[in-house]
Amino acid sequence: MSEKAHITPKVLKWARESAKMTLEAAASKIPNLTAEKLAEWEDENSSSQPTISQAEKLAKTYKRPFSLFFLPDIPFDFMPLQDYRRKTAKPLGTASVFIIREIQQKQAWIRDVFEENNESPLPFVGRFSIKDNPAMVAKDILDTLQIIPANYSKSNPILEWISKAEAKGIFVSRTSFINTRLKLDSDEFQGFAIADTFAPFIFINSREFKAPQLFSFVHELAHIWIAQSGVSNEIDPELKHKDKMHPVELFCNQVAANALMPEEIMNEIKAEAFTNQYEVYKAAKIIGVSSFAFLVRAFNLNKISPAKYHQLKVEAEKAYNEFVKKDEERKLKQKLEKKGFADHYLLLLNKNGRLFTQIVLDAFRGGTIQPSQASNLLNTQINNFPKLENYIYG
Repeated sequence: MSEKAHITPKVLKWARESAKMTLEAAASKIPNLTAEKLAEWEDENSSSQPTISQAEKLAKTYKRPFSLFFLPDIPFDFMPLQDYRRKTAKPLGTASVFIIREIQQKQAWIRDVFEENNESPLPFVGRFSIKDNPAMVAKDILDTLQIIPANYSKSNPILEWISKAEAKGIFVSRTSFINTRLKLDSDEFQGFAIADTFAPFIFINSREFKAPQLFSFVHELAHIWIAQSGVSNEIDPELKHKDKMHPVELFCNQVAANALMPEEIMNEIKAEAFTNQYEVYKAAKIIGVSSFAFLVRAFNLNKISPAKYHQLKVEAEKAYNEFVKKDEERKLKQKLEKKGFADHYLLLLNKNGRLFTQIVLDAFRGGTIQPSQASNLLNTQINNFPKLENYIYG
């Protein structure tokens, strides 16, 4: 008979609920386990206990240390990030909860390292508040990162923004999934920021297309500049949603619009750019934003009338829906042909962030952290480290 794991029932229940999993969903991850049996293990009045093997599998499912189940009481967990999303937003699911927790763990580790090394706090974190002028905050972001809008050296501008941000000590993570079965939902959130003076962290849900990702990234930079950690969605919203947005979100959107589409650049755009959706798309692509963000900015600067905005927005939505349909067909074809998939290690590097990966690898090579800790922080086995290093230093 397999040895029983004498876990604490209420801790087991807390681990499942904090992972946003139902009894049925959690039980389905363990062979021959029913929701009823799992409920018995979570019942403090029941003598039923899982085997060690079953408890280990549950720990892996909930992404919690196995030893945690044996604590006498529910442990202190990371404080939830401020939720700046609309009240009607889709509840955060398991994948969202897992990625937020993972980034919080990375951020806590790197912050401890920097504090122990007596690193200086970053001067731009919390330099402004929502009482300041969004254009002034946007200019400070551009000046600090040394970025000239619409004059990018890379075909995908977000890569340049991320590179400049990491050079200033901002950690950046991007992914669209936890694993093949747990994918992030862009309807739940588009990004979040941890505005720490030693180790600010930004996460971007890469399930979005490139242009919305860039707007989300600059939006999250604004969160850092006003020291407001939190989870965001409906970034770059329609004009009609303004009155329903959290003031912090509205301010960060205004900062992002000013940073990516400064008024002086928008004033240089010819009237022909608003002739039709195709011209709008061309102008927006040069700047690195979506057609929707471009139209909202143009309307707010009185470059187009409400009627023209509505007309072009309808055209842009039609074109966008057609693009999404073709993109889905392309991805399905690639999946069937098993072609076009991004390199596993590049995806892992994006998820961990280049700056974070470099610091962990340096600490590992320098012997200041244990191999197991380095492996856990980077979510990969030690023998894969050279492949990650090739992407950073190669």
